[in-house]
Amino acid sequence: MDILLVILAAIAAVVALVILWAILTFNSLIGMKNKVNNSWSQIDVQLKRRFDLIPNLVETVKGYAKHEKELFENVTKARTALGNANTPGEKAKADNMLSGTLKTLFAVAENYPQLKANENFMMLQEELSGTESKIAYSRQFYNDMVMQYNTAIQMFPGMLFANIFGFKAFDFFKTDDAQREPVKVKF
Repeated sequence: MDILLVILAAIAAVVALVILWAILTFNSLIGMKNKVNNSWSQIDVQLKRRFDLIPNLVETVKGYAKHEKELFENVTKARTALGNANTPGEKAKADNMLSGTLKTLFAVAENYPQLKANENFMMLQEELSGTESKIAYSRQFYNDMVMQYNTAIQMFPGMLFANIFGFKAFDFFKTDDAQREPVKVKF
């Protein structure tokens, strides 16, 4: 009788440990998934901030560089593409396109000394530069969270819960090949 109680107690303890382990693993995956979603939201906030700054910057530059019509059209197209993007992949692609056109815009501004000295332009450029730094940090943080989450759902035991409860891997925020090349400005 005593042996039976010991065996039942041991089985109950093992079952309790397995249940506790399952709860902790599941909650850990949920926590990581929420961190990934939150870190994506931080990127989105900074992209929106930059989206709102760009029209002011373009208007300031337009006054000095009236013959750069194609550049302004490209900035506007890239900004619109970012505004219409919905998924992280679409936003990453549109963000890469917009970053390239902004680099070109600043390169063109280098040729206009009066513009470079304009207080409004300098303030906008500083705001945009700060926003770009925040975007870069947010991208890095997002990719770190994605790596932790994806690793957790691909390794044992997390993969068991990921498969059972439908946890899916997130995509990294990637830079396209065009973003790795230097900006080319033609006059």
